[in-house]
Amino acid sequence: MAVYTDISDEELNALLSDFDLGAPLAFKGIAEGVENSNFLLETEAGQFILTVYEKRVREDELPYFLGLTRWLAQHGYPSATPMIDKAGEALQHVRGKPCAIFSFLPGLSVRRPTAAHCREAGEGLARLHLAADGFSMTRPNDLGQDAWSPMFEGLKAQADALKPGLAAVIDGDLQRLAAAWPQDLPSGVIHADYFPDNVFFHPGGKFAGTIDFYFACNDFLAYDIAVALNAWCFEPDGSFNITSARALLAGYEAHRPLSPAERAALPALAHGAAMRFFLTRLHDWHATPAGALVRPKDPLEYERKLAVHRSAPDLVLLGEVS
Repeated sequence: MAVYTDISDEELNALLSDFDLGAPLAFKGIAEGVENSNFLLETEAGQFILTVYEKRVREDELPYFLGLTRWLAQHGYPSATPMIDKAGEALQHVRGKPCAIFSFLPGLSVRRPTAAHCREAGEGLARLHLAADGFSMTRPNDLGQDAWSPMFEGLKAQADALKPGLAAVIDGDLQRLAAAWPQDLPSGVIHADYFPDNVFFHPGGKFAGTIDFYFACNDFLAYDIAVALNAWCFEPDGSFNITSARALLAGYEAHRPLSPAERAALPALAHGAAMRFFLTRLHDWHATPAGALVRPKDPLEYERKLAVHRSAPDLVLLGEVS
């Protein structure tokens, strides 16, 4: 029932024996996601999520991710918190792979965010940035601007197979982004994958919490906003919803006002954020193992967003809060 890794009853029992969570009552794989294997676990102590780390997540980086989520929980930010075993350790292993058990975060993600959801999401993102301030560990953004051109070198044939002539267009984008990329903006811990499926809401629509910190890193805080603008403020027909963008920025700035330099950088950051997700989706489109219970995400969705930013480079500034 796993996404990538099957776990037997015996292996699950052996893993739980190191915790004070009681006996397992229910265990099933979660098909969403393309990075790790996730399972909904119910024990005598309640509901949890078991994550088995695969693909891009390196074991030596897990202390950063697990430490960050524990830091956020200790500083009042709602997120899934890693459980500690009887020896005080969060990082475990099953079938030779690293894993961790997390508290179950109540709430629901939304597939079609409204402007009200976008405002709440903006507030949640600003709260995350503020709560993470002071976290002592650092991790560079290995999917940041300087990684995109090298990444694309191995994907040009796939780009042209997806859409003839696309490789040359992407090369042009990469050159423009390298020239326009900002310097010296306020930096800190960012989520770097702040999509609607990683943000939970209470039934009344209020922000409930954030999950999936496995791309978290240290980078420009405004880059996290740019990722969110792309993820939350485009309609299914590919148009950019300025009302939603304005709401997201207003929610964010209710807790952390942007500097003039951050506002001015948003167009380049949004274009770059679209490039990052286009490239990783293009890679995953052909790299997902056959038979895995995952659905790789369509790279053409982000190719269309790249086209919007290319043709209207100041579009996101229309969403500014005056």
